[in-house]
Amino acid sequence: MKILMVVTSHDQLGNTGRKTGLWLEELAAPYLVFRDAGLEVTIASPKGGQAPVDPGSLDEASQTDDTRRFLQSPEATGALAETAPLPRIDPSAFDAVFFPGGHGPLWDLAHDRHALSLIEQTLAAGKPVALVCHAPGILTNVKASDGGPIVAGRSVTGFTNAEEAAVHLTDIVPFLLEEVLRHQGATFSAAAEFTPHVVQDGLLITGQNPPSSTQAALTLLDSLRARISVSR
Repeated sequence: MKILMVVTSHDQLGNTGRKTGLWLEELAAPYLVFRDAGLEVTIASPKGGQAPVDPGSLDEASQTDDTRRFLQSPEATGALAETAPLPRIDPSAFDAVFFPGGHGPLWDLAHDRHALSLIEQTLAAGKPVALVCHAPGILTNVKASDGGPIVAGRSVTGFTNAEEAAVHLTDIVPFLLEEVLRHQGATFSAAAEFTPHVVQDGLLITGQNPPSSTQAALTLLDSLRARISVSR
C-alpha cells in the first residue's frame, strides 16, 4: 500500500520576519506509523525539494521520541529533503493521503489547486484523507460534488481558536480555521487545548493538534485496512 504525505513549502510567518513551515511532530509520528506498518511513503510539497520545518518544532521542548527517531533516520530526513513536486503527483497512484500541519499550509496548501484537487479526487475515489492541526484549514477551499464546501454537514476538528490564541498568533494567521470551518457548516469539535483529539467522518479524518498526529495516522491506517479488506 502507498501513502502520500503532503507538506507545506511556505516558510514565512506572515509579516513577522519569523520562519514557519511544517510542524515536525505532525510529519514524523505519522511517517513512522506508516513505515512501521510496511507502507510505502512518498512526501510531496507544492515546490518540491527541501520542505521548511518550523524552528519551534525543533526546540528541545517540542521533541518527542518520534521526532528524534525521524531526525536520526537517513531515509526519513532524505525524503523530507527531496520532496516530490505536488504538480507531478498522480492521485490514483496512492491508497490514502495524509496532510501534516504547521502554520505553513494556511498560506500555500489552503489555496493550492493541486492540493485541493488531490483531496477531491481521493475522496471521490473512495480513499481516505487525513489532515492534522492546521492542515484541516485546507478543507476550507475544497468542494463537494455539488459545488458546496466539502465540510458542510461533516464532523471535523483542527487547531482551535483557543490554541491559536495560546501561541499568540491569532492576529498573524491569514484565517482562523475553526472559525471558517464552523461558518461553512461543519460540526466542529475539540478537546482541551493541546490534548489528542481525532474525528473521523467517513473517509475524512481530522486531528486537532500536534499530539493528535499519531492517533490520526492510526485511524487512517485502520480505515485503509478496512477498505482493502472489503475489496478482497
